[in-house]
Amino acid sequence: AFSLNYNTSQRFGHTVPFSSVGKHLPGRSRVMGAFLDKPKTEKYNSHGEGNGLRYGLSSMQGWRVEMEDAHTAVLGLPAPGMSDWSFFAVYDGHAGSKVANYCSKHLLEHIISAIPPTVEAVKAGIRTGFLRIDEHMRSFSDLRNGMDRSGSTAVGILLSPDNFFFINCGDSRAVLYRNSNVCFSTLDHKPCNPRERERIQNAGGSVMIQRVNGSLAVSRALGDYDYKCVDGKGPTEQLVSPEPEVFEMVRAPEQDQFVILACDGIWDVMSNEELCEFVKSRLEVSDDLERVCNEVVDTCLHKGSRDNMSAVLVCLPSAPKVSEEAVRKDAELNKYLETRVEEMLSQPGEEGFPDLVTVMRNLSTESGMPPLPPGGGLASKRGVIEAVYNRLNPYREEDGVSICDK
Repeated sequence: AFSLNYNTSQRFGHTVPFSSVGKHLPGRSRVMGAFLDKPKTEKYNSHGEGNGLRYGLSSMQGWRVEMEDAHTAVLGLPAPGMSDWSFFAVYDGHAGSKVANYCSKHLLEHIISAIPPTVEAVKAGIRTGFLRIDEHMRSFSDLRNGMDRSGSTAVGILLSPDNFFFINCGDSRAVLYRNSNVCFSTLDHKPCNPRERERIQNAGGSVMIQRVNGSLAVSRALGDYDYKCVDGKGPTEQLVSPEPEVFEMVRAPEQDQFVILACDGIWDVMSNEELCEFVKSRLEVSDDLERVCNEVVDTCLHKGSRDNMSAVLVCLPSAPKVSEEAVRKDAELNKYLETRVEEMLSQPGEEGFPDLVTVMRNLSTESGMPPLPPGGGLASKRGVIEAVYNRLNPYREEDGVSICDK
């Protein structure tokens, strides 16, 4: 099973002549127009199964003018003796999508070419793979001459039959849910972190408004060659370093439940614990991992995320299973919400027909509501509420014409 990223601008039929600037602020002129008038909610989905794992993924452009996220999902590595290994990663591009897309297709081959068999050697091989691909991309003419100034974070997990190798470069994040607890999380590479700040300052840079030289919001990334040209400094000593942190953990088959990899568009609005509890609750309702990932992305959009959003869910053998009781309770909650929306719309107040924001606000203050999904709250049921609202809204449009006018 093999899943690589896609050209989102082609898939969504949307081409933008300038770059999103979520992490990169090289000039004020590029800040304006960084968001769309309404979010692009079409999703890219994929799933697979093998090596005792199941995975699902979902990504959405959201409010950004361009989709700059990418991902990799490989079950069975294309190298001798590694057919029972797997690799998953999320790349969060900034100032363009070229670096993220290239890494989604080629980072794994750079890592594999540097991996010998021992645990410590694997960690060193992953680091070497990152440094190699970063040096390789520097030779691309548009990146070398400054026509393309893109960069990308990278967060991933390499799974052997016995070990996890968590990999992080930037501020995307991976978490491991074990024994119904978040037992591990990668550490975000932010310019304000003391170790990162020290390297930046030693390279002649500064940290202003929590950004490298007041511009870039991550301190480690692939690409971003404007920040990697300090004479006399090695590749890991530059203002922005391509060196990943690699954390090895022994797998615990009876306890390990799932791993989540996600970009900061997800983590901006959900904590580690909130996201894991939400995913656990959804896995008890559905074994469709694409559906679960879609719910994660939709919920984060409704919680206020303004960034591209990508999430990869890797379920291990001890992942939560569908529970009849959980399914029943979720159906009861949906029915309650549908009924309450119908009641609100059947009895307009003094100000007339309530808008969706008012309906959501009223629901959020109700005391008799069944328990909402942990971590997701009412935002995770926005789709259910909106479906009923749109069905009953007398002012909705069909073919551009209000139903009232019809």
